[in-house]
Amino acid sequence: MRMTINTFEVHERYFQQGRMGIRVERARKPNSRTKQGLKFDVIHRGSLKKQRCVSVTAFKAAIAEPAEAPIVQTYENPMLANYVPVYVMLQLGVITDGNVLADRAGLEKQLKELRAAGVDGVMVDVWWGIVESKGPQQYDWSGYRSLFQLVQDCKLKLQAIMSFHQCGGNVGDSVFIPLPKWVLEVGESDPDIFYTNRTGIRNKECISLGVDDKPFFNGRTPIQMYRDYMKSFRENMADFLESELLIDIEVGLGPAGELRYPSYSDCLGWKFPGIGEFNCYDKYLQADFKEAATKAGHPEWELPDNAGLCNDTPESTEFFRSKGTYQTEKGKFFLTWYSNKLLTHGDDILDEANKIFLGCKVKLAAKIAGIHWWYKTDSHATELTSGYYNLSDRDGYRPIARMFSRHKAILNFTCLEMRNSEQPEEAKSCAQELVQQVLSGGWRENLEVAGENALPRYDTEGYNQILLNARPNGVNKKGPPKLRMYGVTYLRLTEELFQKQNFDIFKIFVKKMHADQDYCQDPEKYYHYTVPMERSKPKIPLEILLEATKSEKSYPWSEVTDKSVSEVSGFFAVLIAMILSMFRRNRN
Repeated sequence: MRMTINTFEVHERYFQQGRMGIRVERARKPNSRTKQGLKFDVIHRGSLKKQRCVSVTAFKAAIAEPAEAPIVQTYENPMLANYVPVYVMLQLGVITDGNVLADRAGLEKQLKELRAAGVDGVMVDVWWGIVESKGPQQYDWSGYRSLFQLVQDCKLKLQAIMSFHQCGGNVGDSVFIPLPKWVLEVGESDPDIFYTNRTGIRNKECISLGVDDKPFFNGRTPIQMYRDYMKSFRENMADFLESELLIDIEVGLGPAGELRYPSYSDCLGWKFPGIGEFNCYDKYLQADFKEAATKAGHPEWELPDNAGLCNDTPESTEFFRSKGTYQTEKGKFFLTWYSNKLLTHGDDILDEANKIFLGCKVKLAAKIAGIHWWYKTDSHATELTSGYYNLSDRDGYRPIARMFSRHKAILNFTCLEMRNSEQPEEAKSCAQELVQQVLSGGWRENLEVAGENALPRYDTEGYNQILLNARPNGVNKKGPPKLRMYGVTYLRLTEELFQKQNFDIFKIFVKKMHADQDYCQDPEKYYHYTVPMERSKPKIPLEILLEATKSEKSYPWSEVTDKSVSEVSGFFAVLIAMILSMFRRNRN
């Protein structure tokens, strides 16, 4: 007979065992005033009306608080603590631009096959360009209600993405769903509402964060539009929220739904592994930068004019080359401003999302892009143009994780399937180290960390790399593993996935993600507890967020997964991995 703790709230804790951060689960009653519950609750006393920044001293004290010994809940099957649920991303055009569920019968068949394979749920983009296409605040959720009902009937869980970006123009985009027509019309009279590069090219994938607080859209700001959209979603999907069909709501924060600038875009001529371009040359961000530079005592500073074009290499530019502008006082000031704008943008939207979904038994999530090319170079050029101020001695991702932490948002990261040896040498890629850095930063900030593959994979090596990242140090037969991802979303549902050979190995992958356990319909058994959403903690001062830029060594990863989809394991798995790595290196 298993222990039931439905009335408990779970708080993740870390404690030190040697040099290794150990991830465990701590349960407490929701209303108890434990030390952990007070950790960031310096001013907030349950009031939803009055929020303000707490003192820097209070935050430093909270972050420095020593960890307690954990209280670990166990069930009759401790191996379930290693279970990582698997979700599958649905087709981009599963709801047509006419707001109709496409091929209901075909999708139902596929969903039932996924369910039979042990898949835990699916993920879907809820496109702004479809739902609010007819006019401001004219929402039509009919297509998505049909889809949600079908997913529920097929006994799957659902991850919903609030997709405030255009579909089309990025790798893997197979359909075109623009922003609402009435939004684009505002851009015809004021094109500076869109991200703009130095040569004046506008990117219409999403609205520039430079106008987040500008009421240009029938009297509403972009953040107000996103808020109203989410409010309507909650009201119209109340029955699905109450039934706990939805497990998390991922909030789109930029192009491809990711918290970044649209620095690299296929539709505007970018090709891998180009460095991309800074996108802050609309008049609103230019004015913001000029104001910031003036306050800093440098009114003469302008935005960079030497960072090259999107398909350049770092060394071909004055900004990114060795000892380039990025290392100067002016360059550092610009990069700090550019990345801080992204932090504030994400924080403001997640805060609105939290207000909307208060009381719902669902989690918030947000995605960070996996920009792995040029990671081996000193300047990390493409990360910088995307807004991730990440260098060998400066962590550009952990401040984002710290910002997420005040909203208890799941950090969703991509490129889990990639290995360094699979990338062309000229790309200077370090996908594996990037994944380790970002996930480690998230875990250090006490976040739930989830992820997905960037490109479709149907092979053993791709699946094994995802498995390794899902449990970097393997399973623990006695309970929770040292490190474990909250969930993994497989990209994507296609006819190719259901080809017999591909689906056979996919089913093995799902079983291995579940630590060789049968499908478990009760998330509590694998330590996933969802309680009614509480109000976000007080806003974290920027200087505290930026303290997280201090570089730390990533947690150690095993060489190979201990739950391989192939029958080869142990020494032989390591040997084969080394041989394949050498083969690819010689081939490239």
